[in-house]
Amino acid sequence: MDTTIMEAVHLMESKQSDKAISLLEDYLPKADDEEKFTIAELFIQWGFLAEAADILQELIHRFPNESEIKIMLADVYIEQDNDEEAINLLNEIGEEDPDYVQALMQLADLYQVQGLFEVAEQKLLAAKHYEPNEPIINFALGELLFSNGDYREAITYYEKILAVAKEIANVSINDRLAEAYAASGEYETALETYQDIDSEDPDTLFKYGFTAMHAGRRDIAIQAWKHVIEQDMYYHTAYYQLAKAYEDEDMMNEAYDTAKQGIQVDEFNKELYFFAGSMAHQLGKEDESEKWVREAVTLDPDYKEAVLFLIELFKQQDKQDHIIDLIADIQNMGASDPLYEWELARAYNEIESLNNALKHYQEAYNSLNQDSDFLKEYGYFLTEEGRVDSAIQIFEAYLRIQPLDADIEEYVERLKHSREI
Repeated sequence: MDTTIMEAVHLMESKQSDKAISLLEDYLPKADDEEKFTIAELFIQWGFLAEAADILQELIHRFPNESEIKIMLADVYIEQDNDEEAINLLNEIGEEDPDYVQALMQLADLYQVQGLFEVAEQKLLAAKHYEPNEPIINFALGELLFSNGDYREAITYYEKILAVAKEIANVSINDRLAEAYAASGEYETALETYQDIDSEDPDTLFKYGFTAMHAGRRDIAIQAWKHVIEQDMYYHTAYYQLAKAYEDEDMMNEAYDTAKQGIQVDEFNKELYFFAGSMAHQLGKEDESEKWVREAVTLDPDYKEAVLFLIELFKQQDKQDHIIDLIADIQNMGASDPLYEWELARAYNEIESLNNALKHYQEAYNSLNQDSDFLKEYGYFLTEEGRVDSAIQIFEAYLRIQPLDADIEEYVERLKHSREI
């Protein structure tokens, strides 16, 4: 390497980038073609892509058949988000060229980024035609098919790689195989593959646990997710999955404790708060249950499942005023659902605030006029309030949905008869 180029490298290593670039730019007019190529490589390495592109374009003009230069310039264009220029350049490399397969691989990457998966696959299959046993090509095909959801086909390529290599580009082939087996529904095979990996990586352990759950092995899943948390206490998603697994095993105390531990490291996870509240309820800890679920609703006023849980909890405790206050609070925060109007109507009816109950039944009716359960309840309410004509209309709407309900049909006939007397 020329002493000037070596001096520039030393300057760059000494954090004197401006001097290094200036020195090489001054030297370029005197440099021979090989030195220019070396300078272009350095510019790319240092992130000066426009300067590298200028040099490589000049070299291609002088050596139009040098595919190595074209591939390097194509890499620069890709880094500059100039995909079309890269594609045009790579397509100039012919089949007889020793770098043709590499060009096909780069083209496949470009087409995949553009979402042209079939074209990308065609380029990779063409490369495989020339080098049928090259693991990198099999890996690229496996990755392309995996990302596109063609897991069964991806498996065939991963299995071919496994015969010669366990890892490519820092990716565990067994890990990919296990994921592909699981994604295609072959959970038992996936589980066996994960067991062969014997990894301490939290991501792999988490997927191992998830696969074990699908394979019906909650015992393995629990151990895997416990191990994840031991390896990385901030692996948030493991807490919820582990807590759910404990619940499935009827280990409610462990489920509750795990959910609370998860909240400590993920204080904005509404699902963990709701799950903790659900477990507390099952353990008879009603005050704690309300506290946790209220936290979930505070995080997300539109969290309907949590809102309805609280409403049911308050019903069991005969706290109608709590229901009214809760729904008012979340509606003030923008939450809206016809079920909330229905629940308000019920709560007001329970405390005999009948005008308010009627108002909210009417509001709910605007959206729930095809809900037979609502119509039936609304009809009875109207009957009790002496609004017989309205009740008959509501019951008739109900019967259009549930025409085989003989009891209601008979009840409506009695209402009509009473009205005529």
